Amino acid sequence: MNSPLIRIGIFYDGNYFLKISDYYYFQHDRKARISLEGLHEFIRHQVAEEEDVDVRLSQIIDSHFFRGRLSATEARDKDRLFHDRLLDDILMNMGIATHYMPLKTRDGRLQEKGIDVWLSLEALELSIHKSLDVVVLIAGDSDYAPLIKKLNTVGTRVMLLNWDFKYTDFKGENRVTRASQQLLDQATYPVQMHEIIDQGLTDGDDLIESLFVNTPEPAAFPSTKPVRPTGPTAAGPVGTIGMSTIKNLKNGFGFVVMPPNNLFFSYADMAEGDFNELQEGDWVEFTVGRNHRDEDCARNVRKVDAPPIMDRDEDEDDEDGYGDEREHESASSPERM
Repeated sequence: MNSPLIRIGIFYDGNYFLKISDYYYFQHDRKARISLEGLHEFIRHQVAEEEDVDVRLSQIIDSHFFRGRLSATEARDKDRLFHDRLLDDILMNMGIATHYMPLKTRDGRLQEKGIDVWLSLEALELSIHKSLDVVVLIAGDSDYAPLIKKLNTVGTRVMLLNWDFKYTDFKGENRVTRASQQLLDQATYPVQMHEIIDQGLTDGDDLIESLFVNTPEPAAFPSTKPVRPTGPTAAGPVGTIGMSTIKNLKNGFGFVVMPPNNLFFSYADMAEGDFNELQEGDWVEFTVGRNHRDEDCARNVRKVDAPPIMDRDEDEDDEDGYGDEREHESASSPERM
């Protein structure tokens, strides 16, 4: 007698999923990352609807996450070590098996090779040995088309979660994410997630709302209480505590006003608060650091109150007529200490 249980296996193309999550966090009005727990619950309901069974009979028995990964040294140098470990914690707590391959440098660029083949082999093998009824594929590349064909031959239905959106990144370049038409044509259940999410958010659907993380991201740096400057400062040696305003923000990146070259920072450099709560013109405190290009940048960024405006009568040295255009002083300069 066949079991009425619908056995589901979920397979993530990790970089595709993280690109989707970043889109909703930085570009979409929702300004939140995708919750894996919420996504799995959505998948159970979606499969139950497509298979016409009670959601209690729609169960996830296997889930796998595949991704190219930086070495520990490279991740540290690019300030990605904390966020990679944070992702590992989330996947581990969800019981999602991780599969990593080293990223390769080709022509000066990091490239991911072999992930699609590895995912396809694992998905086909597990579908056969664990008798998966439905494989849920979270991917968009046409390289997965042969996998879907093979799964169809062994009688496993394929649900493809796909997104279609475009935006302009912080460099002003147009970015497009769209699933291959081959995948859409061959999948048993193609699911247009962008449409479902937008409609669900408009309708206040609880299942769609649960697709998003509602808590702020943990800070990559410990919250410390350094000696804070009382007014605008200039970039000094690495480790100098500075204070200035945000010049501009876009897509998870920004620049702090700091002549002669403004200091770059990203959401990963936040020490306190949520990057999406920052606004251009906000005052921030930061630590001067160096990025992987050996350029000055801002680290340990946190929003602070604007410094009090100094009364001109209290500043006897301000007689040059330049007022607020005076050169910034370093927080660790002898004058300020």
